[in-house]
Parts: sequence; structure tokens; C-alpha cells
Amino acid sequence: MEPDTIAEVARQAAQMATGASGAGHDDHGGGHVAIPYIREIIVFLVASVLLVPLFKWFKASPVLGYLFVGAVIGPFGFAIIDDVQGVSAMAELGVVFLLFMIGLELSVERLKAMRTMVFGLGFAQVLVSGAVIAAAALWWGNSVQASIIIGLCLALSSTAVIMQLLMERGEFASRMGRTSFAILLAQDLAVVPLLMLVTIFAAGENGHVAELVGTALLRAVIAVLLIIFVGRWLVRHLYRMVTWTQSPELFMALTLLAVLGTAWFTGYAGLSMALGAFLAGLLLSETEFRHQVETDIEPFKGLLLGLFFISIGMGIDFGVLASEWSNVLIGVVGLIVLKATILIGLVRAFGLPLTTSLRTGLILSAGGEFAFVGVTAAMGSDIISEPVAQYMLIVAAVSMALTPFLADFGALLKRLIDDRMGAEPIQASEDEARGLDGHVIIAGYGRVGQTVAKMLGDLKHPYMALDLNVPRTRDCRSKGEPVYYGDAAKTDVLERVGADHAGAVVITLDNFAAASRAVEAIRDRWPAIPIFVRAWDMSHSDELFKLGATGVVPETLESSLQLAGQVLESLGTPREAVGDIIMRIRERDYVGLEAPGSDDAKPIPVAPDTDDKPGKAAAE
Repeated sequence: MEPDTIAEVARQAAQMATGASGAGHDDHGGGHVAIPYIREIIVFLVASVLLVPLFKWFKASPVLGYLFVGAVIGPFGFAIIDDVQGVSAMAELGVVFLLFMIGLELSVERLKAMRTMVFGLGFAQVLVSGAVIAAAALWWGNSVQASIIIGLCLALSSTAVIMQLLMERGEFASRMGRTSFAILLAQDLAVVPLLMLVTIFAAGENGHVAELVGTALLRAVIAVLLIIFVGRWLVRHLYRMVTWTQSPELFMALTLLAVLGTAWFTGYAGLSMALGAFLAGLLLSETEFRHQVETDIEPFKGLLLGLFFISIGMGIDFGVLASEWSNVLIGVVGLIVLKATILIGLVRAFGLPLTTSLRTGLILSAGGEFAFVGVTAAMGSDIISEPVAQYMLIVAAVSMALTPFLADFGALLKRLIDDRMGAEPIQASEDEARGLDGHVIIAGYGRVGQTVAKMLGDLKHPYMALDLNVPRTRDCRSKGEPVYYGDAAKTDVLERVGADHAGAVVITLDNFAAASRAVEAIRDRWPAIPIFVRAWDMSHSDELFKLGATGVVPETLESSLQLAGQVLESLGTPREAVGDIIMRIRERDYVGLEAPGSDDAKPIPVAPDTDDKPGKAAAE
């Protein structure tokens, strides 16, 4: 029988393409082998390419775009895809890769440097916010188990949305940005025990909770110890063997094996697959292969995580928002007010300024993507009923959409408070450097200093800057940048920005006599700290090295080399030849320049070799 509509024709064609009458076998005698979920994958890609950029254009989070796509194509929308469970099973890999990337971003050194903020402030926020929200859920008639899961899920904020906002606005290195990042790290670490708690509650009807908790903890300890001690040795040797082959394909295959293999192992042990992926990332974060692994795995994480959020959106009935809009409004406002109040109080209790507390509390007050992970898992395990789960998912989604506006409101409050404080220069206090370890101090925040700060911010490395230009410091402070009024040649000022536990000092002052005084004062007070200085010419460079500078960049020489290199290349000189000429000049002119105490009179490399145009290295 002929189909009556074009839509029916398209539907039947899609079913034939996906092998609806027999996956993996010849379809209708045509000899075509079906590819599982090919229709779902094509719809996912088409919808993502068409709709998600619209959310980016409106400066909304891509996470909300994926949720909207899922709602449109899912059974509660146009029902283009109705196999939600099948898509969800595949989309769970997105959570696995997300946890792997979180582990990769962490390291034992970073956690140690931020231990007070992460394990103190961060975990306090999760526990206090979770307890308060759980009490509210229990008061509304939910079971104890459901209330605990709801409380912990809604206590978490959106790492994806907030990190993107901080990076786009250049505020990651600000005090608010660093504090928010520390709390988000604690929340990410709390996801693994949260998923374990869902598993324990789901099996609670078949055994004693204490016995289940003990068994789960024993399995977790054994699995973690095996992965840490055996995996650390195995991963390093396998990666070294694969890199010896110089095969990008094998390197990618080994990375996927590390992620999926550890995830399968912890899943087989009865634990969360996300736990294994997180541990794999944590192991690789301490190796020299971390950056290449992060680059290779990023597309997989982005696509699979997008598929995960689409699968979540497919299961959300946005009709609840229309029919229960008043209750949803109460839930969203209540969640934001509760979390913001708790966060502001805790951040202030840890000795941070009022403006930092206000901005941190507001930007972290909404729900996050892990609310969808935990609530969906609890709904699938019958811990939370479907109507309650739908309501919680709607509240989390709506509050996430408000995150950029909450960030703007926090910035507005900060400007109002700063205006009332007057126009006096803002000097650093000891509280500003609290919790920092290994940060970079930038002396001079002109064009060069701001370029250094931008690169540090892009690499998510904390810094604090000093400058004697009052309008500049106030303007930078209004943007959330950690810039303070102060003279870098005075040790008491440097102590206030944490010089005792800083990783390096970068001096970019255009007053070169002041730069020499700063180097001398810093080296006298802190003999071991690395000092990198912007110099005027070779004679000034020689003077700075004698005063104790670790590395020096002579401005006139480097700018002339880069300018000459661009001229030569524009005249047809091959790029490689230009690079060789510049390097020979550096080796000739830098001979004899060496840091005090060096035994070898070898040239000081000021700028790294690059395959890019000569001007690019200096610009960056």
C-alpha cells in the first residue's frame, strides 16, 4: 500500500535504512547490512548542527541547546526518535568521558595546592547545601533515600556552563574565578560517591544498608588500589611503547582503551563506570602524555556528552513546565536563594572578601548537569518517582538557563560596592593570596603584563598582578582581574600577594631602573624563587642577570629580530631559513649571558622555536 504522506515515506525509508525488520541481516533482499542506531545518530547530528549554534549565537550554554534538541526530537516533542532507552545506553559514554576529562584536569599537585579551598570550602558547600535541600525535599513528602539523592544532586552546579562563562569573560584567574573553580572541583569529586549511593539505595530492599555500604566500600577500595598501583605502572609503559612507534592511530587506540578499560573494570566490580574513567584520567594527569591525550579525547567527550544531554532532553516532559509553571517557579527561586545564601555565608566564613562571596554564591547557585545524571539514575532505579524526577529536571534546566544572568547580577553588585568604597587604590591584603600555592606574581600590568596574564589565564594557572597606575588597577579590578596597587620592589607588598609560596615572579616594568630594584629586592628576600624580567637591551640584560634574574628577554633585540624575520619572509625567504638566521643571531648575541652560579657558558634561549611565522611567537 502506498503511503499517504511524504512523512510516512520518510519514516519507512528510515526504517529500511536502519534495518528495522532485522538488524544485522540483509534487508528486503537488497543485501544492505544495517548499522545499529544509524537513524538516531543522523537525527542527533543534524539537530545539533542546526539548533545548537542558535543557542551559542544567543550566548546560551550548549548544554541547554542539547536539552532543547532532545525535547524537540523525543517522544514528548515531535517523536522523531522514540527509543529513549537505546539512545540513553549509548549516551552514558558521555558521562564516562566527562569524568575522564575531569580526572585529567586534576593532578595530585593541583589538589594539594588547592586543598583548603577544595576539601574545605568545596566539600562544606556540597554537604551543607545537600542537607538543606534534602530537608526541604523530605518536608515535601519524599522518602529519605529520594530526599538525600535530590539534595546532593541539586547541590551541584554546572561545571560546563560556569567554566565556559569564566573563560569567555576572562575571569578564571580572578579571586571569584579561582574560588568557583575550587568548589566545582569538589562537586566533581562528589559525583562518584553520589552515583555509588544511588546503587546502594537501589539495592536497599534486598539487603541491609550497612552491609551494602560495607561491601561497596570494600569493592571500591580494592578496585581503586588495583587501578592506582597496577594501572600507573602499566599505563606509563604502554604509552612509552606506543609513542616509540610514532603512530597517532595507536596512541588514540591506547587512550580509548585506557578510558573504556578502566570503566569496564569498575563496572564489572559492581561500581560506577564513571569512577574507573575518573581514575584513568587522574593517572594520566601525572604523565608527560597528558596534553596530547586531552587534545585527542576532547572531540569524543564533546560529541558523546552532547548525545547524553540530548537523551536527557528526550526524557523531559516540558509540558510539566506549562501546566506546573507556578510550582516550577517556586522551585527555581527557592533553589537559587538557598544555594546562594549558603555559598555566600561559607565563602565569607573562609575569610574571603564580600564581593567575592556575593559573586561566587550567585554564579554557583543554579543547578548543574550532574543533576540530570543523578536524578535520571535514581528514577531508573525507582528511588525517585517519575513525576518528582520530571519536576526536578525541569527546575535544574530552568535554573541553568539563568546562570549567565546570575553572573551578570553578581558583577553589577560588585561594581556598586566598589563605587561606594570610593576611588582609592585597592591594595592587596593577606586574605587575597590565601589558598594559593605556586601562583605567578606579575609586576607591571601594561601591555606585556596583560599578555602574560592572558596566557596564564588560558592555561588556568592562578596569578596576582601589581601595578602603580591607579586608574588601570581599578579598571582591571572592575573586570574581576586580580590586579592590585603596589610597588613590586617592596617586600611587604610582595608578601601580601603570596611571594612566600609563589611559583615565579614576572617583571614587565617599562621603568628599567625600577625593574632592577625589584629583582635585587626579590632575590635578597627570596633566593630560590624564579624571576623573569623584561629588559631594554643587552647591557640591561647583563645587569639583571648579575642581580639574580633567572631569565631575561631583551626587548629591543627580540622586537628587531621578529620584525626583520617578517620582512625576510615577505621577500620570499623560506620560513625555515628565517628561523635559522634568527637562532644564529640569538646564539651569537646571548653568548656570555648566564644566570649566576651557572657552570656552562651556553646561550640563553629567550624565545622557543616555532613552526609559525616569526612574529607570532613574540605576539603570543
